[in-house]
This record gives sequence, C-alpha cells and structure tokens, in this order.
Amino acid sequence: MNPRYEYRALLACDIAGSAGRGQQRLQEIRGALRSALSGALGVAGLDRRDFAYVDTGDGFRLVAPAGLAKVGLLVPLLPELCARIREHNRHAGPDTGLRVRAAAHAGEVRLDPDGTVSGTPLETLARLLDSPPLRHAALAGPDGTPVAAILSQHYYEETVGHGYEGLEAGAFTAAEVRVKEYAARAWLWYPGSPVGPHGGPGPEPGSRERPVEAEPWTVEAEPRTVEQLVRATGNGTVFAVGRGDQHIRYNERD
Repeated sequence: MNPRYEYRALLACDIAGSAGRGQQRLQEIRGALRSALSGALGVAGLDRRDFAYVDTGDGFRLVAPAGLAKVGLLVPLLPELCARIREHNRHAGPDTGLRVRAAAHAGEVRLDPDGTVSGTPLETLARLLDSPPLRHAALAGPDGTPVAAILSQHYYEETVGHGYEGLEAGAFTAAEVRVKEYAARAWLWYPGSPVGPHGGPGPEPGSRERPVEAEPWTVEAEPRTVEQLVRATGNGTVFAVGRGDQHIRYNERD
C-alpha cells in the first residue's frame, strides 16, 4: 500500500515543569493528564480510538480523524480539559499538580500503512508547543494556568469569529512566535480571557484600566486595551492595538 496524504486537524499537549519530579510522580501526572483528556474527549462527543494518538512522554499528540471539523479540537474540549485539570489540582500535592500547554494546527500530513503520521504540519505544531509565548502563558496567575493553548494563524482564521460558541475573538491574544527557523503569528487562549473557562467579564465599555508593569518574556492574564501603557523591556515589547489584542514581540537573545 502507498502512503496517503490527507488534511487533518492536530492537537498536542505537554505537561509544563514535568522534569525533576522523579519516576513515580511523573507517572502519576501522566496518568492524570490521560484521564483528563479521555474525559474531555467524551464530553466533546469524541472517541480517542478514532484518533492517531502518540504518547510523547510528558504529553500526547492527537491527529484527528478525516472529516473532523477543526472546531472539534477546541470547544468544548479545551474548556473541559481545563476544568478537569483544575479539579485535579485542588486535591494534588506539591509534586503532582498539573499545568498543561496545548497547541493546535492543521494541514496535509502523510499517513503510512503502518500508522505513522508525518509531515511539515507536525513540525509547525511542535514549534508552537515549544514557543516562549505559550510557555509564559502557562505561568499566568499565582499558581500557573491549568491549560494554556496556542492556535496557528491558519487554525485561528478557520475557527475563531465564525459564530461558534466559546470561540469569540476576544478570548484570544495575538503573539509573534519565533522558534528556530519558524516565525509566524499565533493566538493564545488561557483562563482569564473574557470568555475563557472560569474567566470573569471584561472591562465595561468606556472604562480605563490601570497600566500594568510587564516583566520580560511574560504574557498578561488579561487582554490589553488600547488605552494601556506601551512598555518596552530588555527582552521583548508588549503593545496593544485598537481591537484590544495583545501582541508579544520577542527579540533575539544572544
């Protein structure tokens, strides 16, 4: 049999800060993530057996079945995954709490007869998952973010703003991603955005927020307004535009 080339939606997750916990704790948090994923897929009406599933050691990669709409890997899947991990963290010890990074992309991949999936869309997915904006979004809040996700520009354009509940544009924050040879705009989603899970309402129309000091290489927990202060730091520049999107430009390090 010859390989097939098909357009597929892709989702990858990994556990932030998984290193250094020891073998036993690592297996516990891996199991907790698998359980949360299986439950979230069930709530979304999806079956993990329909996906090409790859265990990456501290996370997983899902290749959606042919024909699954890209929105199916976002809502209600991501909010449900977030809620389940948040519940796990309520009862977890200091070494078994979870913070998860997720990345979504789509493109034409190669499917070999032995079940192997490959192609440049998977490379893009890996770059997004490893990007500094996503890593720092996972640190938002005093205890970190249960789930912080990043969408490629392509994925964002074909899902957000098309009327799907829970995918309003105001829930996403623009970020410039530069990892190795990959450089592109992407879109962050994390609790604390106006329509994200457990997020509070946005500012009242016409209200003004106090400027917030931005630390280098960080992502604010709330989208910025055009009135807010533009602040440049040694490692990056945070700035706002008229729609209220927050953009993070990362400068090259030595």
